[in-house]
Amino acid sequence: MSDLAGKKVLLGVCGSIAAYKAALLTRLLVKQGAEVQVILTDDAADFITPLTLSTLSKKPVYTSFYKNKEQGTWVNHVDLGLWADVFVIAPATANTIAKLANGLADNLLVATYLSARCPVYIAPAMDLDMWAHPSTQNNIEKLTSFGNQIIDVEDGELASGLSGKGRLAEPEHIVAFLEQSFQQTEKKTFKGKTVLITAGPTREDIDPVRYISNHSSGTMGVEIANAFAKQGATVELVLGPTTKQFQFHNNVTVTNVISAEDMFNAVDSRFNTADITIMAAAVADYTPATKSSQKIKKKDGDLSLELERTTDILQTMGGRKKENQLLVGFALETNNEIENALKKLNKKNLDLIVLNSLQDKGAGFKHATNKVTIINRLGETKEFTLKSKQEVAQDIIREIEEFTHAVQA
Repeated sequence: MSDLAGKKVLLGVCGSIAAYKAALLTRLLVKQGAEVQVILTDDAADFITPLTLSTLSKKPVYTSFYKNKEQGTWVNHVDLGLWADVFVIAPATANTIAKLANGLADNLLVATYLSARCPVYIAPAMDLDMWAHPSTQNNIEKLTSFGNQIIDVEDGELASGLSGKGRLAEPEHIVAFLEQSFQQTEKKTFKGKTVLITAGPTREDIDPVRYISNHSSGTMGVEIANAFAKQGATVELVLGPTTKQFQFHNNVTVTNVISAEDMFNAVDSRFNTADITIMAAAVADYTPATKSSQKIKKKDGDLSLELERTTDILQTMGGRKKENQLLVGFALETNNEIENALKKLNKKNLDLIVLNSLQDKGAGFKHATNKVTIINRLGETKEFTLKSKQEVAQDIIREIEEFTHAVQA
C-alpha cells in the first residue's frame, strides 16, 4: 500500500506553462489512493482547465473565494487548510512564491496556505534566470525557514528555449518525494528518547549597543530538532539569538539564550538526562574580558579590545559523556577540512561530527541548502551532495541511527 493512501492532498496550481503537468500529478496521486482537492489561480486556468482537473480528481476545482458571488456563497479557505493532510503547490511560480513568502493573500491559494496547519511542499517552475535571481532565492529561503519543504527544480529544456535549472520536477518525482517524506515523518524511531540540540549564534556584549557574533541563522539546528521531533523524540532546543522566525514541532521545547555562557549553563543543566546531544550552534570562542556598562565613546586613535576564552561546551560535555549517551558535533572549516574535523572528533570525545566547508558553494551560513560530510568514531566517512537543510537533517538522523545500530551489534 502506498504511503499516500487515504491522505487528503490539497494541490495548488499556479500560472505556468508547467501547469499541464498538474493533470498527470493529480492522476498519479489518485492512483496512489490519495483524495485530491485542487485550487487553481486565475492565471493557472489559462493553461489548464478546471474541467480537466475536476474530472481527474472527482472533485470540484476552486478558482476564487466565491462559489457564486451574486448569491453570496463562498469557498472557506480556513476549512480547506484544516482539511488537508498535505498541501502541494506545483507548479509554484516566482510570483506565487513571493506572495507565500510575504503573506500577500490576494487569491484563494495563498489565503489557504496561510490557514494550513499541515506540511507544505512547494515545487517551483520558472526560467533559469528567474530561479537564480537573488529575490527568488531569498523567498525560497524564507519559505524553508517557515518549515515548508521545497521540491527542487530540475535541469533541462525550458519554455523560453534556454536550458538549465528551473523545470518543474516531474510528477513521478513529486509523488516519490511525498511518499519518502511521509515514510520519514511517520517513523517513530526515537520515541522515548530525549535529544538535546544547540543552534544559532551567540552574542558577546562589548557594551550596551555593540557585540561580537557570527552569521549563523540557526536553521540547520532547528531543522534537526524538528526532524527528531517528527520521529517521536522529546527535543530540548537551546537557541541563540537569531532574526529568523521558525515554526517548531510540538515535541520541541525551546530555550532562548544570548551569550556563550548562557548556552553553556542551559546545556550543562540538561546534558545528563539527554540520550543524544547535537551541538550545531556556532558558539563564540572568545568574549570581551571586560564588558562596559555604558556605551564606549569614540576617541582619537585606535581601540584595543581584550578577549578571553569562553568555556568549550562541546569538549566539556565530551569529558562528561557516559557510555549510553551519544554526542554529535559540527565543524565549519575553510581548509584541511577532513584533517581538522578528525582532530575535533577525537579531541572532544565525539561519536559523530558533521563537517561543513565554506569552500562549497551553497553550504554554511545564510543558505537554505547545505553540503556535509559525516564522520563517525568507527572511522567511517560519508560525503553528501548539496541538499536543502531539511534533507540534510534527515541524512544526519539516518547516520545517527545507523551508527547506533553498528555499535550495539
